[in-house]
Amino acid sequence: MFGVADLYDAAARAGLLTPVKVGTLMVECGFRAPDETVLDGLALSRDYEIEFPTERLLLVVGDTVEIAGQSYRVREVIALRDGNECRARLARL
Repeated sequence: MFGVADLYDAAARAGLLTPVKVGTLMVECGFRAPDETVLDGLALSRDYEIEFPTERLLLVVGDTVEIAGQSYRVREVIALRDGNECRARLARL
């Protein structure tokens, strides 16, 4: 069966994802930084966010992740769609 993790694998192979380190675990995630435009270019996003398949990574508020050598603290975790994917809002440390 084809699942959310398979989509993330394909996106990672295409170079569309960012490696995120959580402890010793490395997971490919969708990463958004505050310089991205939202609302059809009318505003800039204010939050750092990652999206990831829940079968690969489980995060809770207060966890620390590392992206490109920079540490971030998890501020909020939201389940997306059917719960097989999550979005975590991050604060840069």
